[in-house]
Amino acid sequence: MRIGVIGLGDIAKKAYLPVLMAQPGLEPHLVTRNPATLEAVGAAHRVPAAHRHTGLDGLLAARPDAAFVHAATDAHPELVRRLLDARIPTYVDKPLAYDLAASRDLVERAERHGTSLAVGFNRRHAPGYAQCLEHPRDLIVLQKNRVGLPEEPRRMVLDDFIHVVDTLRFLAPGQPDHIDVTARVADGLLHHLVLHLAGDGFTAIGIMNRLSGSAEERLEVSGQDTKREVRDLAEVVDHKGQPSVRRRGDWVPVARQRGIEQCVLAFLDAVRDGRTLSAQDTLRTHELCERIVTDVRERTR
Repeated sequence: MRIGVIGLGDIAKKAYLPVLMAQPGLEPHLVTRNPATLEAVGAAHRVPAAHRHTGLDGLLAARPDAAFVHAATDAHPELVRRLLDARIPTYVDKPLAYDLAASRDLVERAERHGTSLAVGFNRRHAPGYAQCLEHPRDLIVLQKNRVGLPEEPRRMVLDDFIHVVDTLRFLAPGQPDHIDVTARVADGLLHHLVLHLAGDGFTAIGIMNRLSGSAEERLEVSGQDTKREVRDLAEVVDHKGQPSVRRRGDWVPVARQRGIEQCVLAFLDAVRDGRTLSAQDTLRTHELCERIVTDVRERTR
C-alpha cells in the first residue's frame, strides 16, 4: 500500500512516522517543500529517493492509496481538497481549517466523492480516555493547561482547545441543550477559557489556562458515587472509597498511550477494507469551536 506523508514537521517526525514505518506492507512517500528536511527524514527512514517529493504533484503521480496530512493548518484546505478530488482517502491533523466554511467544504467534498476523510482527534483512541466510556459520566471535567502561552482566540481554540471540545463531545452521554462560554482576554490574547455543556442528566466542563504555571492535562468522570481520574493520559485513578492507581507500563510507546497509533491503524484498516470513513461528526466539533470563538469575541468587545 502506497502511503503519502505530507508535511515533515515535529508532529510527523515524533508521532506519525515511527508508527507508519513500523507497519508491514507500506510504501511510504514523503512530501515537503524543504529539500534539506526531505533528505534528512528520507535517509533516517530509508525511503528511496524516488519516493521523496517536494510537492503534491509528485505524490499524486505516484498514485498513493492513502495520505496523511501534517502540514501547517493554513495549507490544509488546498492540500486536502486536491487529495479528495483525486479520490485519495485522507487523514489530516486537527483542525481541518481555521475557517468553518473551509472545514465544511472539505467534509461535504469527501461525502460527494465517497472518499474517506479522517481528522486526528487522537484522544478518542487514547486508552485512558476511551475506557471512560465504560464509567458513569454524570459529571465530566477536563483541564488542559499550558505555561506562558496566551494566544489569539481563534488560533488557541482551533489549534489546542479543540481537543478539549472534541473529548467532551466524545464522552458526553447525550446531546447538550445548554452551552456557555467564559473567558479572559487581555490585549487581544486569550488567557483562559471555560466551556460548560449540560444535557439530560449530565454536565461537562472543559477548562484551558494558558498561564497556569504548569503543562498538564487532567480528566475526571464521575457518577453513581464513583470517580475515574486520568492524569496526563498516562495514569488512571479509580475512586470508590479508596483510590486505585494504574500507571502506563514502562514500555508502552507514547504514541499508543496518546491514541495516535490506534488512530493510524484504524484509518489504515478502513483503507485496506474499502470502508469509507465520514468526518461529519468531527465537523460538529469544528462548529462548536466556531461558536466558542464567536462568543469570546462578542464578550470582549
